Amino acid sequence: MLKICKFGGSSLANAKQFAKVKGIIESDEARKCIVVSAPGKGENEPQKITDLLFACYENRKINSELNKLFGLVESRYLTIQKELAIESTIAEDLAKIKEALKQDKISEAELVSRGEFLSAKLLAAYLGYAFLDSKDLVCFGFDGKINHKETRERIIEAFKQVDRAVIPGFYGSYPNGDVCLFSRGGSDVTGSYFAEALDANLYENFTDVSGFYMCDPRLIPNPHKINEISYEELRELSYAGAQVLHEETILPLMEKAIPLVVLNSNAPEEAGTIIKENAIGHHLITGLTGKKGFMAITFVKTYFADKLETIRQVLNVFSRYQVPVEHIPTSIDSFSIIVEKNKIEDRLEALKSDLKKIEEIVSISEDHDVALITIVGKNMAKKSGVSGRLLSTFGDEKINIKLIDQGREEINIIVGISNDDFERSLKALYSRFAKEIV
Repeated sequence: MLKICKFGGSSLANAKQFAKVKGIIESDEARKCIVVSAPGKGENEPQKITDLLFACYENRKINSELNKLFGLVESRYLTIQKELAIESTIAEDLAKIKEALKQDKISEAELVSRGEFLSAKLLAAYLGYAFLDSKDLVCFGFDGKINHKETRERIIEAFKQVDRAVIPGFYGSYPNGDVCLFSRGGSDVTGSYFAEALDANLYENFTDVSGFYMCDPRLIPNPHKINEISYEELRELSYAGAQVLHEETILPLMEKAIPLVVLNSNAPEEAGTIIKENAIGHHLITGLTGKKGFMAITFVKTYFADKLETIRQVLNVFSRYQVPVEHIPTSIDSFSIIVEKNKIEDRLEALKSDLKKIEEIVSISEDHDVALITIVGKNMAKKSGVSGRLLSTFGDEKINIKLIDQGREEINIIVGISNDDFERSLKALYSRFAKEIV
């Protein structure tokens, strides 16, 4: 039996949390491979180490500010070491990092990765486990994509040499050895690659909540907890805004149907949410989520222009400016591109200038006030009239719908509304559908 365990930042925020993590790991012999995040926010710890390291890099040439910020980083790690009496070279590691930063001899990616690096070194020493550096195991191509084959081979080889190990999440390396980061939350993905490579029986992801809830508990008091959820449903919810897991976490697990369970490091005895291939769900809707801060750019084409060719030309411009496209609602002579505002605002004018050069485009208009709500549930396909009832809910609340998008497999329905209507929409949908059983 082999369990891969990943502990998030809140689980490692301070010495008290480190001690909880040790107790969890030592309570089960199968917990041999441990992936960790950098220390996050916790009791009396208002800042995440990752955020502090980003700030250190931005202020690396301002000695007074750098000393202040890096002092906060040093204090967190050294306090954990002292309070738990851990024998470690962490002080020397911190000194080397600070000196490299002052001399501007460390990249931003490598500096930020040190949060996970130091966290893993401390926990490995505390547990008496081996420390394995992700830089030597997780392989990226120069395109920023994981080299699955090389990563798998290195992980398998590393675990021929050790029986139990702690590994920093969130980063790996390019072919030239430079550090490459996953996007934020990427430690979840690191754990998935280790689970897949080592043929784990279970991937346990410990965070500060006891699983997934049908809706954000900050908006809906005491929402229903999801006991089981399929890989596909989880990916949809994570991508759409649910923040428990990184949306790419599931991909390596799906290849070998390895189940994942989300557990609470502060209450490990509580049942969490299990994510697996053939999840059994009894509710009509599995989850509701969404995000604010989108914009819609609408294009009207000439009557005689081929719509697919026009869309292709427009998408080429978005690709050239590296702006991710979320959705493309269409009609006979127009279509819209939905994007996150914070990923386009600094290049919007330049992008529009290039778009206006496309001869097939008659006009371009913008709507900067778009929020997206995503309704997810594989059981929706089993019951007729769900879409109509969803739309009537918005009508009853007098909420204007700006766009609707539904996947072919009917696992999700996406509705665009104004940002001001976001919370009210989620509450209305939850009130109407949360208790409905198929």
